[in-house]
Amino acid sequence: MSELKSQFDAAVNYVQTVEGNSFKPSNDFKLAMYSLFKQSTEGDVKGKRPGLTNFVGRAKYDAWAKLKGTRTEKAMQDYINKIETIKKSS
Repeated sequence: MSELKSQFDAAVNYVQTVEGNSFKPSNDFKLAMYSLFKQSTEGDVKGKRPGLTNFVGRAKYDAWAKLKGTRTEKAMQDYINKIETIKKSS
C-alpha cells in the first residue's frame, strides 16, 4: 500500500501545483475527483446531508455518498488513473 499511497500523494500534489494547464474540467469531473479524494482520505461520508439551499455542499455530499463502501485502495487508484488521463491529454 505504501507505493499506492506515494502515487496518490504525487497525484494530489500534481492537482494542487499544476499551472497553466489547458484542461478545463467539468463540474461533474470536479465532483468525481472530490469524492474520490474524500473516500481515499476519510472513508465513507459522515454527517447530515446539507439542506436544499446549500447546492454546492449537497452536490459534494451526494457525490461522496455514491462511493460508500468503496475500499480506500480502489478510491486512490481511481483518483490516480483520472490524473494520469489528464496528464496524457495535456
